[in-house]
Amino acid sequence: MQVNPSPATQQVLIALDERSYPITIGAGLLGDPATYQNLPSSSTALIVSNSTVAPLYAALLQKALRPHYKRVLLVALPDGEAHKDWATLQLIFDALLENGCDRKTVLFALGGGVVGDMTGFAAACYMRGVPFVQVPTTLLAQVDSSVGGKTAINHPLGKNMVGAFYQPERVICDLDVLQSLSPRELSAGLAEIIKYGPIADMAFLGWIEDNIDALLAREPAALAYAIRRSCEIKAEVVGQDERETGLRAILNFGHTFGHAIESGLGYGQWLHGEGVGCGMVMAARLSEALGLVDEAFVHRLRTLIQRAGLPVIGPRLAPTDSAGRYLQLMRVDKKAEAGQIRFVVIDAPGSATVRSAPDALVREVIDACCE
Repeated sequence: MQVNPSPATQQVLIALDERSYPITIGAGLLGDPATYQNLPSSSTALIVSNSTVAPLYAALLQKALRPHYKRVLLVALPDGEAHKDWATLQLIFDALLENGCDRKTVLFALGGGVVGDMTGFAAACYMRGVPFVQVPTTLLAQVDSSVGGKTAINHPLGKNMVGAFYQPERVICDLDVLQSLSPRELSAGLAEIIKYGPIADMAFLGWIEDNIDALLAREPAALAYAIRRSCEIKAEVVGQDERETGLRAILNFGHTFGHAIESGLGYGQWLHGEGVGCGMVMAARLSEALGLVDEAFVHRLRTLIQRAGLPVIGPRLAPTDSAGRYLQLMRVDKKAEAGQIRFVVIDAPGSATVRSAPDALVREVIDACCE
């Protein structure tokens, strides 16, 4: 099933009543002043970026924002998941306070998922809430973390455990910035795209299988369709369950195992998308062990994840009882209830649910999926 839609500018709406906002997808958006029209008025904008992205795109964004703001400030954070913490968050507050920024100041998150999460959390907290705009520069951020209003920092005992739900004013997905991604970062983003197939749209999964080479080659039409469809699925879910009281939890397919890998190895050793990719293999295996899907489905998903350049074999997190370490880390997952781990599993191809599983069965799955 080949689909080659035009990479012309497209929009997806996140429908949340008075907090609704558009996701704009297209080429050449980041440096176009028209992209930033009709945002909340303010004398000051603060761009939050990092040491890797700022040299590439901060000047372009500053130039595009100057017709709209008297002051366009910049703070560049250290790059990487290891810096998604209180100390780095304070750098944003320092920049806001040192420059006398008021409650109308608009923050712009220019970077990947770490920058987006931290900027959103800072915006939620500063003077009890200031507006912010997501300008994601990684594929993973464009299809997942920039959309839906989840903001957070990590804690040594768990990933994204300190945060808030806080929606942006809009999300700007510029296809051009994806050309500067490393192959590893591109593959990490593909994990979050692949995720949407098993949980919501098997036709989309088939499209990804048919177009994985085009995505890896960064063909604009393929990227535009993959980003749009991913955002459409996430928009539909978030519109029904903004604060993850039920349905939205299915978007965490693969994440319970993946977050354990990230925190167990040390933040930054594996990229988030790498943890999710391997975590989806584990979650699919668990779904099979629970009698919900067959081995052919697991093999199909594992093969696609591997074709995307992602790890499909999990690391050992302890020398003697690695599965026990996984379980220990997963008990501090946000979906856990009263110490009981809740897993996103596939109850039928294209449909997901959240349920618990016996520790002994989870141990078997982990041991089967790890080195």
